[in-house]
Amino acid sequence: MADLAILYEHPLWFEPLFGVLDARGVDYVWIQADDHFFMPGRDRPPASLILNRLAQSSFLRSAGHPIFYAAALFEEWERQGATVINGGRAFAIDSSKARQLSLIASLGLGIPATRVVHRAADVVAAAEGLRFPIVVKANIGGSGAGIVRYDNLAELKAVAAEGGFPSSIDNVLLVQEYVPAREGKITRIETLDRKYLYAIDIEGGGAFDLCPADACLADSNIKLRRADPDPALIEAAERIAEAMDLDVGGIEVMIDDRDGVARFYDINALSNFVADPLTVLGWDPHDRFVDWLQQRIARG
Repeated sequence: MADLAILYEHPLWFEPLFGVLDARGVDYVWIQADDHFFMPGRDRPPASLILNRLAQSSFLRSAGHPIFYAAALFEEWERQGATVINGGRAFAIDSSKARQLSLIASLGLGIPATRVVHRAADVVAAAEGLRFPIVVKANIGGSGAGIVRYDNLAELKAVAAEGGFPSSIDNVLLVQEYVPAREGKITRIETLDRKYLYAIDIEGGGAFDLCPADACLADSNIKLRRADPDPALIEAAERIAEAMDLDVGGIEVMIDDRDGVARFYDINALSNFVADPLTVLGWDPHDRFVDWLQQRIARG
């Protein structure tokens, strides 16, 4: 049995990680989720330590995405004693923006004003009392998918009459105030082992796809730079990571230009870190991530 197994879906995103693991001589196996199956109670986990690298955006690439399958698989592996990095609890919250916001709010932290519905027919009613513009978001999204802005109630009603709202693969939608981000930027705070790793500011010119990794930036006009967040934001991000058992991932926050409130709005348990890290940060987060993986392997 290998020391580490990596379950992943995207064919290109993890080449930098694989490169560092290979250079370090780590004994690992990679498992492509697309052709995977398991026998409940019969199949042993592929390693005692398993790294979950499944993207919530996988449904954009294949109707046969592994999102719901993986939830059952991680529970099976954990029940048999394996440790899954970003395992069952983290994955469940990662796969639901509604759960993310519920967890963040439970910690007393700011979030965008939001209503959650399970029928598109209820979107207009849910928008009552919210300040326009608003956005309607798919509960399971990724790479900006399933997010549409509406500037007024008349526009919202017209789209409702045409049945034109975005859809989510679990039929859950968020009706949310559009937050005007101060200076047009959001801050993504990356954590490792529930602790602060680094942060970057991202400016997207109004776009919703703010993925900062190499694989995302080829056709993107977003701008990013190293950030030094206020210590209170770092402490809040660490509290979020601890509360959801997030071993590694990014937590996104923006300052509401209307009132100066920091509003946390998204958690990304699948972090590909940042494009061109030596230029942006001066160091490569993959090195520290593999340091941590090797420590976990050594602990057994």
